Amino acid sequence: MLSEIMQEALNIQINKEIYSAYLYLSMAAYCDSINLKGFANWMTIQVQEELSHAHKFFNYLPERGGKVTLQPIDGPETEWDSPLAVFKHVYEHEQLVTGLINGLVKLAREEEDYATESFLKWFIDEQVEEEASASEVVEKLKLAGDQGSGLFMLDRELGARVFTPPAA
Repeated sequence: MLSEIMQEALNIQINKEIYSAYLYLSMAAYCDSINLKGFANWMTIQVQEELSHAHKFFNYLPERGGKVTLQPIDGPETEWDSPLAVFKHVYEHEQLVTGLINGLVKLAREEEDYATESFLKWFIDEQVEEEASASEVVEKLKLAGDQGSGLFMLDRELGARVFTPPAA
């Protein structure tokens, strides 16, 4: 059984994961509006990933006797100055999410909730991948610049990304 404080924290994380999907959907719309369809595809795949993360939390709560309580989702930003600015925002956002997951692990340890700590290990590993992926695109954009053939090659590369659902 989850403690009240752990249940509340996990519900907040569901909200954060759905907000992340909403943010990436906004980024996809921005990328599409500047005709970078590959960038938009990368973001759309990210939307699916974030929603799958939210579902993991959503399913975990009742498994542990908790109750899911959904809250309103804040509106995301809608404009960026460049593709590089978008991916810098992605990287910063993923660092924020890493901090949130680390906070949940700390809380699970304080609550002596070893089942939740074990559940969160998958998210710790996932965040390493998420940050590395965003950082890689930031570095490539720094090399390619915000226009020219390098940008279009990167757009093609990002357009090849496909969603792979996480293991159950």
